[in-house]
Amino acid sequence: MVRVAFAAFLLVLVAGCGVPRIPGITPYKPEIQQGNYVSPELIAQVKPGMTREQVRFLLGTPLLTDIFHADRWDYIYWREAENGKRESRRVALFFDEGKLARIVGDIASPAAGR
Repeated sequence: MVRVAFAAFLLVLVAGCGVPRIPGITPYKPEIQQGNYVSPELIAQVKPGMTREQVRFLLGTPLLTDIFHADRWDYIYWREAENGKRESRRVALFFDEGKLARIVGDIASPAAGR
């Protein structure tokens, strides 16, 4: 009798750990976003020869700054939607003597997104 009661107790205890699945109802999963979102429209406004302050005004403070490569700014962005689909972008800006020299990374023209 004690074994049956103990087995029933363990069964109830383990059943309480699981979340029952109800068809058509799923738990809320928030969208997760990390980094600096740099749209193609913003990148189109950034031109070689701009100062660091002008670039910072347009794009914001870079997510990564390397003390060994002070002339490189990295803007990294990723987003995970509710359905689990991930979107990621990476843009690196290189400066020469305080002026923007080149842009490398996931750069798309504003017309491509339309």
